[in-house]
Amino acid sequence: MNRTEFIIATAIILFVAFCLGWFANWLVHRFIRVNQSDVGELEKMAQELHEAEETRDQAITYLQQREAELTNQLSQTEAELAATMDGLREARHETEELRSYLERSSAG
Repeated sequence: MNRTEFIIATAIILFVAFCLGWFANWLVHRFIRVNQSDVGELEKMAQELHEAEETRDQAITYLQQREAELTNQLSQTEAELAATMDGLREARHETEELRSYLERSSAG
């Protein structure tokens, strides 16, 4: 193979590589191309998603506030229950003492 044949073979190989690269680029852009209507739809979906996330965040905040209120009410109710139980215990004890006193005074 002389110098001229080598140059021609190299040029043909480079031209074929260029054509394959150009074809691959065209093919990729053909499949990736996005229509303007698709872009509008994607923007609409993104806006709806953003609004849904804001609504979710508001709902989470509301639920956290409501949970704090209910926890506070539960704590107050438990404290009232404990106080009521203590009062009932003292009343029963006092009633037993009065019964014992009445039984002793009627027996004696």
